[in-house]
Amino acid sequence: MAWRGNLSRAMKELRILLCQTSPSSSATRSFVEKNYKDLKTLNPKLPILIRECSGIEPQLWARYDFGVEKGIRLEGLSEAQITKVLEDLVKAGEALKA
Repeated sequence: MAWRGNLSRAMKELRILLCQTSPSSSATRSFVEKNYKDLKTLNPKLPILIRECSGIEPQLWARYDFGVEKGIRLEGLSEAQITKVLEDLVKAGEALKA
């Protein structure tokens, strides 16, 4: 999972939106609890924003250079699928720089 260390090279900001209580956000909450520390340790200068709001559907947003943003809905995804979504967003950011 070397891509985890490339987050800060591929994007300018990572935002995770989730609800504190809804079942649709449970996998996202679990993903944050298990992965935030490692992601932040590998990318200490990258802003990783966790936004909790009652009733919101879980989403992952990546902001790249020149204000380009990409958002993905996470409702119904497992932790493994969320990890794959994040990996794909990192690869998309690397492709933008090429």
